[in-house]
Amino acid sequence: MEHIALATGFLLILIGLYGALTQRDILRMIVAFTIANTGVNLVLVAVGYIRGRSAPIINDNLPAAEATARMIDPLPQALVLTAIVIGVGITALMLAYAYKLYILRGSLDISKIKELKW
Repeated sequence: MEHIALATGFLLILIGLYGALTQRDILRMIVAFTIANTGVNLVLVAVGYIRGRSAPIINDNLPAAEATARMIDPLPQALVLTAIVIGVGITALMLAYAYKLYILRGSLDISKIKELKW
């Protein structure tokens, strides 16, 4: 199961990078970056998963004495949750810049914006 998640995550990263590097429309580039971000989050969750272990909740089914041997480390999930929030903020910022660029220049095609070129 975790191999499928890893492969899917790496595939999403590659699709996102390909889209970000080949597209000229800024909105498509933003979507490609978001796809790559989702792939990174999926890879992080898949790396943190250990087969046969349970969630990090101590109750009657999982006594405290056996917790370290039978629990999954919650740190990767916490990092992914933080990365999702940061990714949403970055996507919103990129969309705001794209909107402002469209208002000022009338186009979202980066090849038509001469001020960005050397």
